[in-house]
Amino acid sequence: MPADAAGAATPAPPLSPTVVVHRDAPLLSRAIAARLVASLSDAQAERGEASLVLTGGGIGTASLAALRDAPARDVIDWSALDVYWGDERFVPADSPDRNEGQARAALLDHVPLPPERVFAMAAEAAGLDAATAADDYAKVLAGRAAPGAAVPEFDVLLLGIGPDGHIASIFPGSSTVDATGIVLPVFGSPKPPPTRITLTYTAIRAAREVWVIAAGEEKADAVSRALSGEPPSAIPAAGAIGTRRTLWLLDRAAASRLPEHQRPARVPPGGADPA
Repeated sequence: MPADAAGAATPAPPLSPTVVVHRDAPLLSRAIAARLVASLSDAQAERGEASLVLTGGGIGTASLAALRDAPARDVIDWSALDVYWGDERFVPADSPDRNEGQARAALLDHVPLPPERVFAMAAEAAGLDAATAADDYAKVLAGRAAPGAAVPEFDVLLLGIGPDGHIASIFPGSSTVDATGIVLPVFGSPKPPPTRITLTYTAIRAAREVWVIAAGEEKADAVSRALSGEPPSAIPAAGAIGTRRTLWLLDRAAASRLPEHQRPARVPPGGADPA
């Protein structure tokens, strides 16, 4: 670690994100699935287990379904994988709006994951409010973290991005942008349903790798703004940073307004090219 003029150690600057563009959304989802197989199995080879934080949304769910159908999926040791969520809609357990239900239908119910390693955020229920549910999830994370840490060092944390630039349930201009906790309730979300639970930047930035995934032209403006240096207060996705690597995995439509310095020089026939 470099030292400043007074001799004190200064933190290394965050690594610049790597941008990878794929031809279309179906190819993107299969590429994300392949990356998950490689990254999670490598983590298990290195440390004996791995952890994954899931996201909802169209491309997030499609990527889980692609992993379910991938011939190499069982290279992952499912018995040694912890699964978490980046955010959740605070609705009843059987609501189709829940990210958990979508993830279970796409992947989790089709692989041999031990139930005790699947850490879902609580659903709305009698006697439970969103603030208590958020506090409870923060305790779950602390219980799985290294001694002295408040949150695990996730191996891969997936994030979708909304047309407004939101990630998880951190919305532009909201108090969650500057929050210092680990897990927070969200009330009055500009995107329904209005009540949610979300990881904060503190938890997101604990991940070794953060992957922001996006497909579709409706995401292109937010992607461009996030990668052009706008602050997280305006475009929350700009604050999504991993400790080892930050990936932006896009289809051509989502990448169509990338700033010139982030635009791949060419997209090969295989459909992907890192910037």
